Amino acid sequence: MNTKRIIKTPYIKFRKLFRSKKKAAGLPPGTLVFTGEKKVDHVIINLIDYKGHLVNERVITDPAECVNCTAEDMISWIDVEGLHDVPLIQKLGESLNLHPLVMEDILNVDQRSKMEQYDDYVYIVLKMFHINKETAEITPEQVSIILAKNYIVTFQEGIEGDTFYEVRNRIRNNKGIITNMTTDYLVYTLIDSIIDSYFLMLEQLGEKIEDLEEELITNPQKTTLTRIYTLKREMLFLRKTVWPLREAISRLERGESDLITRSTHIYLRDVYDHTINVLDTMETYRDMLSGMLDIYLSSISNRLNEVMKVLTIITTIFIPLSFIAGIYGMNFEYMPEIKWVYGYPVVLFVMLVIAIIMMFYFKRKKWF
Repeated sequence: MNTKRIIKTPYIKFRKLFRSKKKAAGLPPGTLVFTGEKKVDHVIINLIDYKGHLVNERVITDPAECVNCTAEDMISWIDVEGLHDVPLIQKLGESLNLHPLVMEDILNVDQRSKMEQYDDYVYIVLKMFHINKETAEITPEQVSIILAKNYIVTFQEGIEGDTFYEVRNRIRNNKGIITNMTTDYLVYTLIDSIIDSYFLMLEQLGEKIEDLEEELITNPQKTTLTRIYTLKREMLFLRKTVWPLREAISRLERGESDLITRSTHIYLRDVYDHTINVLDTMETYRDMLSGMLDIYLSSISNRLNEVMKVLTIITTIFIPLSFIAGIYGMNFEYMPEIKWVYGYPVVLFVMLVIAIIMMFYFKRKKWF
C-alpha cells in the first residue's frame, strides 16, 4: 500500500532580506555593537588543545587566559558560544590582538560570507543553518573563524547545537588525520561540516517543493500561491547568504594566505566543489519555483474553463427548452394545443427528449 510522505513546511526564521539596522549611523569605525539577539544566558568559551593523541579540553572563565592558550607546541581551538556580552568579547579580542574592525564584524551578525587576510591571521565569516526536526524550522546563525598559525577561534551566536560535534569527537577520539594536521586543516574541517549541513537543508526544501508541485497539478488551493512566494523568498534568502561563500572559499583554495599549507589546498578544492553544487541546486529550485507560478495560473485557468464548460453545456441544453416553454407561456386564447387534454405531458416529454438528445450529442463530441 502506498503511503503519502508528509513534509512539514520549512521556515526561515529571518524572512526579511534586509533587516532593520540596529547599529546607529555615524559611529566611529571599530565600535563594538551586537546587532543580533541574545541566544544564551551566559557566553561560554570552550578550549580544546590537542597534538596527536594528547587532547585537553576545558572551559575558560577569563578571556585573558587565551593568551596562554596559543603555545606553539599545541594546536588550540577556542570556541565562543554567545556574542551578547560585548565587554567579554572585546576583552577576548584584545587578548588575541584582533583588529577592531574584525571585532566589529564578529558582533554584526548580518555579515556576508567573506575571507579577509591580516598580518598574523585570517578572518572568515559564513552562515550555519539549524534545522528543527519536529517543526522543520530553519534558523541561520553567523559563524566567524579566526585562523592563526597555531590556534583558531570560532564565534557562534549561541543557538543550541551546531555542526561541529563530529569534529570535536574526531579530535577527542583521535580519528583520522585531524590531530596530526595544522590549524588550516581544522578550519577546512569546520567549513566542510557547515557546507555538508546545507545539503540536509536543501533535501528538506526539495521534498517540500516536490509536494507543492504535485499539489499544483492535482488540486491547487488559495493558499498555494502564498506558499510558493514564501518558498521563493526563502530560496532568495539562502542564495543571498551562500553565494558570497564561493568567493571566500576560492580565495582560501588559491592560497592567498601563508597560513594555508599546500597539503590543505586539495581539501579546500573539494569544499569549493561542494559549494558550487549547493549553489547549482539552489538555482534549480529557484527555476522550479518560478515555473510553479505558471503552473498555478494554468491550473486555475483550467479549473475555471472546466466550470465554464459545464455551465455552458447546461445553458445550451436549456435554450431550446426555454424556447418551447416561452411559446406555450404566451397568453393567446386561440392556440392549437391549449385545450388538448394531453398537451402538458406531451410538451414535457418533448422537452425531455430534446435534452437527452443534446446530452448524447455532447457526449459523442467529447465535450464533457
